[in-house]
Amino acid sequence: MKVAFIGQKGIPTLQGGVERHVEELSVRLASRGIEAIAYTRPQYVDEKLKKYKGVSLISLPTIASKHLDALAHTFLACLDVRKHKVDVIHFHSIGPSLLIWLAKILNPRTPIVATFHSQCYRHKKWGSFATVSLKLGEASCCLMSDHLIVISRNLKKIVLKKYRISGEYIPNGVPEYKKIELKNAGKWGIKENDFFLSVGRLVESKGVHYLIEAFNRLKTDKKLVIAGDELHPDGYEKMLRKMAAKNPNIIFTGNLDGNSRELAELFSNAYLFVQPSEIEGLSIALLEAMSYETATLVSDIPENLEAIANAGFSFENRNVDDLTEQLKMLLDNPKEVYEKAKEGKERVSKCYSWDVISKGVLDVYKKAKEEHLGYGKFFPRIKYAKRVLKKFL
Repeated sequence: MKVAFIGQKGIPTLQGGVERHVEELSVRLASRGIEAIAYTRPQYVDEKLKKYKGVSLISLPTIASKHLDALAHTFLACLDVRKHKVDVIHFHSIGPSLLIWLAKILNPRTPIVATFHSQCYRHKKWGSFATVSLKLGEASCCLMSDHLIVISRNLKKIVLKKYRISGEYIPNGVPEYKKIELKNAGKWGIKENDFFLSVGRLVESKGVHYLIEAFNRLKTDKKLVIAGDELHPDGYEKMLRKMAAKNPNIIFTGNLDGNSRELAELFSNAYLFVQPSEIEGLSIALLEAMSYETATLVSDIPENLEAIANAGFSFENRNVDDLTEQLKMLLDNPKEVYEKAKEGKERVSKCYSWDVISKGVLDVYKKAKEEHLGYGKFFPRIKYAKRVLKKFL
């Protein structure tokens, strides 16, 4: 079987949950004998790199801007994929899924699987036009794909309510990580169990400003390490650095390669991983922290609570007072932190294994091939289009 992945920035990746997802999935499928093709963008992955751990890489040009990057690259990928005669086309994210119709026209005999990662139009970085485009992409992802995968149970509920489609629940996964000692990351002046950790892109919806404000209220010798940077500079990172300027215990590492030793050391040696995000799909960084046996404190949005279940701590979303109180409580109760770290490790091992997840996706591919009806599955869904456009745009 030959499968093409469309929508991601590329693999191997320096950052991005979708990219980590595609990397882990495609590599494991390749190890199972699947001929996997992943499209990449030259500003993220060296265009000379043609192979990565068994996955064929195809670099295509794009328009390197915040609003046109994904769409331009997806357009060219839809044109290119036809000549490779793949058995399944797998779209990732709702933005690129806006062009599923083009892939269907050019490849009427090829089933299209789409993975719905998050309602990213809820991020504050998008203007009105981009928001409408992403909502259309969401509708396209759900209504025009032959088989829909959702990465969280909350998204499954949303899809069923909005589009009357029962998406296949297959979550993000995480490898089995082992703790490693602090060496390279010591350059930031940190020690084992001596710091809180935040990992992710520096965008407003990640809520890092809540964390900095809460940390500034604490009386502690522990440090706060913030790993990540802005993908498209819009002033948010500058604002964060200004908030942290008077506190020498707040450290910005910049962006770290997702496979780097420095990031592994941070996950392994943090006292607590904190995720104050307002919006998530199912955070891979959160699952990674749990896999490294690091305790987690998250905002109480459904996707975060789904991930940790009873194996972590939470605070009220956007509530700096509550976040501050939870941080104080956890500073005073290291035994509870240690116990939840162990529970988190056990939970990801049981519920978020990439080996199990990749098998589930492969089963979807096989089902998609067996049931593919060309345009047949799309036309019955046309009757929902008017309702969707009226209600959600």
